[in-house]
Amino acid sequence: MIDLTKSETGVWTVTINRPDKANSLTPDMLTDLRDIARDAQSARGFIITGAGRVFSAGADLDAARAGLATSPLWEELSSAIAALPCLSVAALNGTLAGGANGMALACDIRIAVQGAKVFYPVMKLGYMPQPSDPRRMAALIGPARTKMILMAGQKTTTDEAFNYGLIDRIVDADALIDHAHELIADSAAADPSLVTAIQQMIENA
Repeated sequence: MIDLTKSETGVWTVTINRPDKANSLTPDMLTDLRDIARDAQSARGFIITGAGRVFSAGADLDAARAGLATSPLWEELSSAIAALPCLSVAALNGTLAGGANGMALACDIRIAVQGAKVFYPVMKLGYMPQPSDPRRMAALIGPARTKMILMAGQKTTTDEAFNYGLIDRIVDADALIDHAHELIADSAAADPSLVTAIQQMIENA
């Protein structure tokens, strides 16, 4: 249910492929995603997307009730993505919900199709967000808007998310993955040490 392709230029594309269940994540799927991200140290670019019309609904409900909602796997996955020494892009083919926010927030860039909503209903469901998610979200959109999503439980439309800075570009659905590859092209072709150095300059700014 997690597909991986590698381009000739070294770009890894990871697809969450459980569209019949809104790409909701099981423990095995989360483990696969984490392991792929940890193995991608040699990748020249990293894209994560979903199959169908939803990026991910977050945790599979049965798995969430069995403990997945509070599993350390979520934080391990987002930490592995954030640590990648290449440019990473979350290509949101549809709505981003719940714990799936973590992997998108950990990416360098987020692009989305029109109609993609963002919501993270931890308050309603009675769970804490993963530790790094509020920090990463607040760094992008500020504390008040982060509270709108995490504490007020508001669903953010594509246009709102773009205006906030949570989504960096809105892209036609047919061009989503091609556009992600275009965004990565320059850094994939560059000296990896240059990519790492620029990443560090931005992170330390």
